Amino acid sequence: MATDSGRAAERDRGFLEQLNDRTFRRLGVVGTTAFALGVALFIGYILTVRVDYALLINIVYPQFTFAFLRVIGIVLVSSVLSVIAGVMVGLARVSQTRVTSSIAKSYIEFFRGTPLLFQLFVIYLGVPQLWPPGQFPIQGFNYYAAVIGLTLNHAAYVGEALRGGIESIPDGQMEASRSLGMSYIQSMREVILPQAWRNSLAAIGNDQVILVKDTSLLTVLAIPELLSAFRQINSATFDAWTPIVLVAIAYLMITVPLGKVIRTLEARADPATHGGDD
Repeated sequence: MATDSGRAAERDRGFLEQLNDRTFRRLGVVGTTAFALGVALFIGYILTVRVDYALLINIVYPQFTFAFLRVIGIVLVSSVLSVIAGVMVGLARVSQTRVTSSIAKSYIEFFRGTPLLFQLFVIYLGVPQLWPPGQFPIQGFNYYAAVIGLTLNHAAYVGEALRGGIESIPDGQMEASRSLGMSYIQSMREVILPQAWRNSLAAIGNDQVILVKDTSLLTVLAIPELLSAFRQINSATFDAWTPIVLVAIAYLMITVPLGKVIRTLEARADPATHGGDD
């Protein structure tokens, strides 16, 4: 009798758990649908009511086109340099030489622990003051400061991501490659790094997307990028939504293809999903 009561109570508890699960799932579906519908209605309202398409056509060229191309150039140079520098930082971080590892660790801690805006100010305002007044030799230093700041900052993140990728490789692989007569550098280049790169590719890709968005900070260096173009147009026309839509489209034109490239590289790097990109 006691056993039957226990089984009945267990069935009731199971039924209540299933009921709660169904209720939560339905609430989740309803909430998500309501949110998506609200966002779609808001975007539709902005695009049909608030955007001045005659103004939009006039401001696409030359302000936004030049700003967009300028951002593209800075992103390309900074991305390539940050990945190259990040690989060196990552290798230094896992170095068996304590001094090298400590320097790389300090570098990563500094650039990850201080705001990018602060780093840009240090480079843009601080470096020229190392020369006597009026004798700083580089013209247009704000562009160089932008590339240097983005490169140094994101090399720290790339280096840390690569360190995680390297440390995820079992120690036995390094030992096996060394036992086959490979040097440490050969083992890293031919055995460890290809696997570590694959393991850290997602994190490095996400960092490159963040780098694109970080270019919005370059307006403080008087670089006419997308947000500075937005501010100029907003000040001249008092229209906020038309340039906002253009800024959003411009950033998405960079980040969406970049995300696609990253997912393709991830799929090609993973033997299990090779050729399976969405």
